[in-house]
Amino acid sequence: MVLQVQTSTYEAKTQEIAKQLLAATQENRSFLSSLRDQMRWDDKLLAWAMSNPGLRVQLFRFIDTLPALHSKSEIASHLQEYLGDESVELPAALKGMLNFANPDSMPGQVAATTVGTAVETLAHKYISGENIKQVIKTVERLRKEKMAFTIDLLGEAVITEAEAQSYLERYLELMQQLVEASKNWAAIPAIDEADGEVIPKVQVSVKLTAFYSQFDPLDAKGSEERVSDRIRILLRRAKELGAAVHFDMEQYAYKDITLSILKKLLLEDEFRQRTDIGMTTQAYLRDSEQDVKDIISWLKQRGYPLTIRLVKGAYWDQETIKAAQKHWKQPVYNDKAATDANFETITQLLLENHQYVYSAIGSHNVRSHSRAIAIAESLNVPRRRFELQVLYGMGDKVAKALVDRGYRVRVYCPYGELLPGMAYLIRRLLENTANSSFLRQNLENRPIEELLAPPIVKEENSLTPNPSAGSGHRSSLLTPNYHFLGAADTDYSEEEVRTKTAQAFQNVRQQLGKTYLPLINGEYVNTPEFVDSLNPSNFSEVVGKVGLISVEQAEQAMQAAKAAFPGWKKTPAKQRADILRKAGDLMEERRAELSAWMVLEVGKPVKEADGEVSEAIDFCRYYADEIERLDEGVNYDIPGETNRYIYQPRGIVVVISPWNFPLAIACGMTVAALVSGNCTLLKPAETSSVITAKLTEILIEAGFPKGVFQYVPGKGSQVGAYLVNHPDTHVIAFTGSQEVGCRIYADAATLKPGQKHMKRVIAEMGGKNAIIVDESADLDQAVVGVVQSAFGYSGQKCSAASRVIVLQPIYDTFVQRLVEATKSLNIGEAELPSTQVGPVIDANARDRIREYIEKGKAEAQLALELPSPEQGYFIGPVIFSEVSPNAVISQQEIFGPVLAVIRVKDFQEALAVANGTNYALTGGLYSRTPSHIQQAQTEFEVGNLYINRNITGAIVGRQPFGGFKLSGVGSKAGGPDYLLQFLEPRAVTENIQRQGFAPIEGAD
Repeated sequence: MVLQVQTSTYEAKTQEIAKQLLAATQENRSFLSSLRDQMRWDDKLLAWAMSNPGLRVQLFRFIDTLPALHSKSEIASHLQEYLGDESVELPAALKGMLNFANPDSMPGQVAATTVGTAVETLAHKYISGENIKQVIKTVERLRKEKMAFTIDLLGEAVITEAEAQSYLERYLELMQQLVEASKNWAAIPAIDEADGEVIPKVQVSVKLTAFYSQFDPLDAKGSEERVSDRIRILLRRAKELGAAVHFDMEQYAYKDITLSILKKLLLEDEFRQRTDIGMTTQAYLRDSEQDVKDIISWLKQRGYPLTIRLVKGAYWDQETIKAAQKHWKQPVYNDKAATDANFETITQLLLENHQYVYSAIGSHNVRSHSRAIAIAESLNVPRRRFELQVLYGMGDKVAKALVDRGYRVRVYCPYGELLPGMAYLIRRLLENTANSSFLRQNLENRPIEELLAPPIVKEENSLTPNPSAGSGHRSSLLTPNYHFLGAADTDYSEEEVRTKTAQAFQNVRQQLGKTYLPLINGEYVNTPEFVDSLNPSNFSEVVGKVGLISVEQAEQAMQAAKAAFPGWKKTPAKQRADILRKAGDLMEERRAELSAWMVLEVGKPVKEADGEVSEAIDFCRYYADEIERLDEGVNYDIPGETNRYIYQPRGIVVVISPWNFPLAIACGMTVAALVSGNCTLLKPAETSSVITAKLTEILIEAGFPKGVFQYVPGKGSQVGAYLVNHPDTHVIAFTGSQEVGCRIYADAATLKPGQKHMKRVIAEMGGKNAIIVDESADLDQAVVGVVQSAFGYSGQKCSAASRVIVLQPIYDTFVQRLVEATKSLNIGEAELPSTQVGPVIDANARDRIREYIEKGKAEAQLALELPSPEQGYFIGPVIFSEVSPNAVISQQEIFGPVLAVIRVKDFQEALAVANGTNYALTGGLYSRTPSHIQQAQTEFEVGNLYINRNITGAIVGRQPFGGFKLSGVGSKAGGPDYLLQFLEPRAVTENIQRQGFAPIEGAD
């Protein structure tokens, strides 16, 4: 169904103005067209990108990589790698230029020079200068053309506090120099005054998140405090200088907290009367109209107007992909026409409230500008309260035509080095060459009626929420190309979700110190021994007392499992699967509470604990789907004979789960065994037994019968060993250290008296995981990914990065940024929303990690050792540089926040070093060199390889998890063959002939 946007009273005027503007922008078109064959290379590249989607993708990927390439040979070889791809159909001129045998050859050098120069020329089209001197020249030229400006500082992503401070200082310097230069500028009434009011000649645009490197909506209060301090300095200095400041809007996750911070700040007495400040709204966001209504109400309360810049939005691809990956509802419109229609709605809303708000309408679409003008003229909006904006290098002709009509036009001018500016350039190129871009459609001489038609919005029916998504979970619009749709993580950018999280902590804290008993044969039983489970952030706090079973009780549990097995084996797979789904639903209901228990018992920061709840839910739902698939079996029938391949449960499974993923791994191993029809005994790590008790409550409520599932906390050396060696144990599923895993493997291989089967062992035993960073890597991305992978949950993940292998040309730069980024992390109690690095699990772990740090100091250079709080089991992140590949800290699993940075000469050596340990669990590569990516896929010896992203956080069904070599034995958890380990396959053949007769399908 198609809904025509209501044609309003402004439509006729919009069409009239738009036709006049379009006529002005299209002059000289035919003359330009005749020169197309003589175009410069930068224009040719854009023209080719518009006409060839395959080339467009590869060309933009190459341009993204270009700043990291330091020689013509590198540029030439990357040109061939990207544009020589089979998916790319090359224009003849480009094909000829790339036809060189060797990147070092003269034709290779010529190609590199030609394309490098073309891209640089392209960049200068959209970037107003590489330094302040060039920017001043640009804005002086703009002012001669009667255009105002706003300056945006391009830069590397702010990932360190040093960079956040530098961002502020560079803006203070920028304002100072611009104001100094402006003293020599003649007044231009069209842009420097309106309605008798002086308009600041100098305006800068800033990004709020860049004022604090650890900006995070989860830590709304801390982020607000840190950002506001720096913003106050900026606004005070701007007032002294007489400059205006405008706040840009960034990714959707930051929108609500950005608006909240600005609204609070601009109501402070010192800033309340300021009218030289602005904020931004993005029309591609579904909730932008409501945001603008709220801002207008707030401005009425404030009593002094501010500028609202209305733009379409620059992060559409990023927002769409993130929502799809997170299983969240799309924050953006999926249809360009819907964005255009919303833009017009908000334009009208702003202009109709001109007494409270200054409108700045930013677009390159002639219709959008014409609509704004039509409304402004119809309402007699004063000139001070209305201006039009364009981006530098885009819509230049539109801007000139608007100036000629007497409107105030402001040009948004990004400036900075081309290297950090490349992300900006790519966004502009994507916008310019998109099929739906007005600029592109105008260039293609589309009919005027088509270009200027009111936007037609298609009704979207696909936004039905995911039934499993509770409050704070945005369901996905895009269905991935695999059938399994995982649980959505909590979206902490929503204020009510943060409130719910705080409430869950209060509820859990009221339950601390309770006693948790083992569950044997459906009954909670008393035990001779108890252990206190402590909060590692504050070891004086007892989370719970846990009863540890004796060997005699372990035997009772084993007998109960044996008795329950025949009935459970016969329970239909669908019925078992439905119990799992119920367990998953119960976890979703108790998500915030389960997260809080993990934060307090094992010191896992809030976001990571929430992700673990999602993983546990996913295991339940995924394995429920899988057993139904496997239960169908396979038929290999031939005439006169049926052949059926089926599975049956193995018997009794002992699950020995770790403390570092106390819910997800315990749940995954346990429910896989149960849904396959096995009776299961779960023995958790002592330090995480309270969380496993909470899992037990959920599994019992979901409907597992007595004796089928039993919760048997106990000492590993006694109860664990007894259950592993028991003749009635069929499968042992273990996650933990290599030492214990190898012992279990050896014990299980020994046939015990009375044992009538071979035991199967599934063991995940850790890793010494490496990330390779090559010379073409995006260092912003690489530094952030390495910090997350190495220091998330204090490095206590089997998948954590403990080695980073960096190529010689970028080694020093990388280490410097890595150290600064790590210094900027917040270390503290896991419960605090600001915390990124919490405690390690207990005193034994802390002391063992300290021993490794001392070894590291003896065999490498200490690049960073952060101090840590005293009251818990804390160890601050430690980075060693110039580490030998064979050093102890390069070879042994440390399981703590200790990172070894190894220098290598080339990519071949990097792979050799990465593969040079006994482990093969996870690995990562940051590279923009296609041949390196291809080589890593085949030669990097790891079970899970992650390219250009962090190496932790595997998602069920999407990234089945597990390794080989001494990292483990068995299939990958969360993968399509995991359940097979808990099943025995059988083949059943029946001869269906009777006296020479057999039914033959299809015969009459």
